[in-house]
Amino acid sequence: MQTQSSWTAWMRTNGVYFALLVFLIAFPFILGALTDSSPYGVARGDRMIMRGESVRWQAVFIEVYILAILAMSYNLLFGFTGVISFGHALFFGLAGYILGLMFIDHPDWDNNIAFLVGCVSAVLACGLLGLLMGLVTLRLRGVYFAIFTLAVAEMAFIFFGRLERTNAEDGFAMNQLPLWIDPSQNRLTFYYIALALFAFTFVFIRRLIASPTGAVFQAIRENEDRAQAIGYDTLRYKLFSIAISAMLAGAAGLLQVMLNKKVGPELLSVSYTVDPLLMTLIGGAGTLLGPIIGAAGLHLLEVFFRDSRITLGTTIIEVANIWQFLLGMIFIAAVIVFPYGVMGTWRRWRDSKPKSH
Repeated sequence: MQTQSSWTAWMRTNGVYFALLVFLIAFPFILGALTDSSPYGVARGDRMIMRGESVRWQAVFIEVYILAILAMSYNLLFGFTGVISFGHALFFGLAGYILGLMFIDHPDWDNNIAFLVGCVSAVLACGLLGLLMGLVTLRLRGVYFAIFTLAVAEMAFIFFGRLERTNAEDGFAMNQLPLWIDPSQNRLTFYYIALALFAFTFVFIRRLIASPTGAVFQAIRENEDRAQAIGYDTLRYKLFSIAISAMLAGAAGLLQVMLNKKVGPELLSVSYTVDPLLMTLIGGAGTLLGPIIGAAGLHLLEVFFRDSRITLGTTIIEVANIWQFLLGMIFIAAVIVFPYGVMGTWRRWRDSKPKSH
């Protein structure tokens, strides 16, 4: 009886998340059935050609998962701990370069070994770099820390953009991925790996924020001086937050270079800091679902408008050419309608409703 009661309570709390996960797992096959396309692609000899609606939308949703992981990692630092960073792209891009260089520097290694060592090294290096940056600068607060992180990220962008070993600003292709995870051959497998990492990131952050450590993060966000006054070593907690955030951003960067099979300095561009910031603000900073809603909403809107056209009399406007302008308008509208983000505004509205007795 108690087991049934516990299951009912769990479903009441997590039922929506569980149903969404089941839908995302079945999504490639549902879309394949609706569009008469194979979720595995089209076979051509001993290779698979990634063609068809199911395969195309798998790539779209993989990008949503990547951006959502990046936005959740940023939200952990900014939304829950109150630390503003303008250099999050540093971890996103550095992880991709480390993985790519692992294949370049060790061509005699087995692809599976090089891949696993590269992934582990990239995530650990991002965590260590975040820790070192925090040790040097987290005594700075607010805009001073943000400017320092932006400067470090821009230094990395310039360095890799001029590094001849990695073809400077052109970057280099990464064609040595193991076959089992290569999205150009086994996109469905890669889709489920990206989905698993997305789900893990959400569950991990949810559990972390619900823990005593997460409570200290939020205390630092609200009033760091008061958190220090009651005995917490706020620097240690902020170091932990930036290290975890950096590792998650690095994991998102790994997925990005595997999906595109290319490593280039664009991974270190400021857009990969601005985009998660916008996604977090639109969805709701300091909420669990906010970054996911922001990432999914903005990316799916971009996909929808990418091939759209607006006809004004005899003039045809390619929406893709004015997408950045539309993004700005969407952001302004979202801030006006949802001043605390979608989830933040909804939560405040819910909490303000009188409770019936």
